[in-house]
Amino acid sequence: MNKPIQTARIDSLRVEVYADRDALGAAAARAACQRIEAALSRKGLCRGIFAAAPSQNELLAHLRATPALRWDAVEAFHMDEYIGLPAGAPQRFSQFLRMALFDHVPLKAAHLLDQSGLPIADEMARYANMLASAPIDIVCLGVGENGHIAFNDPPVADFNDNRLVKEVQLDLACRLQQVNDGAFATLAAVPERAMTLTVPALMRGESLICVVPGERKAAAIRSMLCGPIEENCPASILRRHDDCTLYLDAASAALWPESAGR
Repeated sequence: MNKPIQTARIDSLRVEVYADRDALGAAAARAACQRIEAALSRKGLCRGIFAAAPSQNELLAHLRATPALRWDAVEAFHMDEYIGLPAGAPQRFSQFLRMALFDHVPLKAAHLLDQSGLPIADEMARYANMLASAPIDIVCLGVGENGHIAFNDPPVADFNDNRLVKEVQLDLACRLQQVNDGAFATLAAVPERAMTLTVPALMRGESLICVVPGERKAAAIRSMLCGPIEENCPASILRRHDDCTLYLDAASAALWPESAGR
């Protein structure tokens, strides 16, 4: 079993740094499985929210390779979705998660954000009602190059939002990341608007597993861990969560000052 090459605590946030992406993903998946099993032991059901992004590939691969987990008692949600992409478009986050996890394990239910049936406002209300109907036990999330969590980019992030789901305008850095990730060939192809779970919706999760590999995330991680807790770096709010662990690899931790002594 791979062990972290560095650990730390920043405010309430636990930080674990691993040598590479696979070790990071394996460790995060072990922790996620433990949280899921704990919820199942307590109440026979687990409700979890999952991020859809290449940064989550290793975590999701290790999760789907855990057949002993009682997936048939897990209800899955996802945290954001583009507005305007056609049904079945490979860039849609619902499609990403189906291919990466949801279609590979016998979930009790997979609740998907979808703009094809209802008006956007009605779809967001429908999803918010499902999220609010019972506690969320685990959130598996990442951090964007601009410090966003879900699609809460700095211009629209609100730590005190009274909504669970909202429509947002994506900022330029966020849209460029989608091109850098290889999801879209050009910036013009990236949708400008999306539906997203809000910061308070994510923070309602009992346990948060935050997976952030890669050198392109290093500056965001430095801001997240070293800067003020404010909407200019939305991920900084994770330092206030009672049970959140941040999983980094050597590349994403490279600009974090605490890493200098590794």
